[in-house]
Amino acid sequence: MYDRFPRIGLKERIGQQDMSLDIADAYINGYNAMIEAGVGIGKSFAYLIPGLLINQVSRQPVIIATSSIQLSEQIHKDLRFIGSRLGFTTVRSVVGKGMGQYACRYRAAELFKPDDSSSSPLSTLAGRILNYEIDERADIEGGTSDAVWSNVCVNDCKFEHCHYKSTCTFYEMRAKINASAGDMDFIIVNQDLLIRDLIKKKEGTKGLITERPALIVIDEAHNLEAKVRDARTLEFTFRGTCRILDDVLQILFKQSADTGLMGQFKFVKRCVSHVFKQVEADLLHTAKQDNDRIKVSEITGIPLRQAAQILKELSLSLSVLTSRREREIDNAFEAMNGLIDLFDVLAGAKDNYLIWASNSQRESTISICPKGISQFLKYTLFNGKTSVILTSATMCQGGETLEEQYAYLTESLGYRGDYMERQASPFDYDDHTMMYIAKDVPYYSHKDRKSYLDAAYKEMLRLCNLTGGRTLVLFSAKEDMKYIHEKLNSEALTWTLHMQREGSSQDGVIAEFRGSKGVLLSTGVFWEGVNIEGSDLSQLIIFRLPFPVPSDPIYEYKASLAENPLKDVFVPDMLLRLRQGTGRLIRSETDLGVLSILDSRLSAAAKKDYREQVLDALPFKKVTEDFRVLEKFVNEKGIQRSDPHSLA
Repeated sequence: MYDRFPRIGLKERIGQQDMSLDIADAYINGYNAMIEAGVGIGKSFAYLIPGLLINQVSRQPVIIATSSIQLSEQIHKDLRFIGSRLGFTTVRSVVGKGMGQYACRYRAAELFKPDDSSSSPLSTLAGRILNYEIDERADIEGGTSDAVWSNVCVNDCKFEHCHYKSTCTFYEMRAKINASAGDMDFIIVNQDLLIRDLIKKKEGTKGLITERPALIVIDEAHNLEAKVRDARTLEFTFRGTCRILDDVLQILFKQSADTGLMGQFKFVKRCVSHVFKQVEADLLHTAKQDNDRIKVSEITGIPLRQAAQILKELSLSLSVLTSRREREIDNAFEAMNGLIDLFDVLAGAKDNYLIWASNSQRESTISICPKGISQFLKYTLFNGKTSVILTSATMCQGGETLEEQYAYLTESLGYRGDYMERQASPFDYDDHTMMYIAKDVPYYSHKDRKSYLDAAYKEMLRLCNLTGGRTLVLFSAKEDMKYIHEKLNSEALTWTLHMQREGSSQDGVIAEFRGSKGVLLSTGVFWEGVNIEGSDLSQLIIFRLPFPVPSDPIYEYKASLAENPLKDVFVPDMLLRLRQGTGRLIRSETDLGVLSILDSRLSAAAKKDYREQVLDALPFKKVTEDFRVLEKFVNEKGIQRSDPHSLA
């Protein structure tokens, strides 16, 4: 395969070839492999090329799971490109996304009001879905808000009972990813879908994805732990919980017409109401930001065990029902079991769950999640039935041996398998980049947040002017980003200011940023998967080191198991995220750029134990805390804007 590369106009990369050989070896000998693949080695080709051969030999599909829609789409394009170049002309492939990405014509029909002259944006959107203009969220030019889209996306599919199924993109996708072994060659899904499939198969119900894949490749595997936690987390709002109870009451009452049911449901609803009142009070006193996850204080004065017992009896009544509406009963049964778990956790009858509250859905939400996810993955994914390849540009920490370097992810994921040599990035970081640490910005603290933000703001302004814009700023907190955005809006800037948009696709704002060569403020999705090559992006600013919040119940639990929580949990987690973020800067062999970190905890004077660990983990070898040294580097490399007078 690789011998043909020069003939078909492709560049040979040693790291890519080594990775392909490692994957082929893992498949042939039936073991799992973990491989860190540095930026620029061509990671997707490195697993697609052996994948094409493995599929050809086995006649079984290859599953590729990613952590973002953008990456799934890119892999699909790469598969088409490399497959046709290497002579695989009839590769059958499908991209599977989560339910929430697809438009639902059944729901749109209920919202569409053709006679309404002042038709609302929602009715207009519903009309476009019914006219087959929109199949997926990505089809909406300029995007739409989560609040609007949540009304028209697939959230509770009727599957074969829906009369729109023959023209439904979601229904078609679900059929393709569950195709028989010989009917599909590549199944590209997001990690969430793969995890849902593993959960269903573990519970003994029919899976979502084909039963017998030849190989499973998990790209961006550093996200897998968080994705598993999200998939195994049950969320409850007051309205949502009442809806579950109403649905179950309706199903049971239809079957038995038992009026005694009413009293039981009223009793449970009263308990639910009291629980949410207390949680709302907790959030009011403790949560600083909307997405903060806080502890739920002990619930008192509510007969939780009695309510749990009633729910168990109702669940038993559901389990013995037989009806043509089997899926509806199954869904209600699953939802009831979730409620039973919630009441058991609240009553202290189950201690193998974590519980927290948040305002994430703009209403009080209680979440529960099993504590140990590593056991789940050990037995459902790394069980030796199919070779699993875990890869990402950021998997390793410091350490002498490969086991030590991959230790944090191994522990978090319950990984069983072999470790492959790290394939380093071929880019010339030594000559093309410099890292600047802002030593004079005060430490961040919640009590004195404003002092930090104002000092970091001044430093950020100076840095953006140095490169004449062309800067991506990565924030750890949305509140910090909004504060800086407001301050910048009141300044007379010499460059255009952009801020990320709500929703999953950020292509529009990236195109505007490239066009204006301005400054883009971002958080969340921009820490990974964003690819801006060339001089349009000449500086990356990390506003604060992306440490997880110590009071977050998940990290509090992980810390409670560690000998040294800072060293064993918080620093490794921060490093994975920091390496992802800093990987946005250099995207090609000719790229030049500056990485600026506005967090003085990393300065030499701060004497933090993890400073050396951070510097070792990042590929930037020229490091300075002196702005004049940075200025000299920017001038020598010609990184500044070609018209320096425009900065006067």
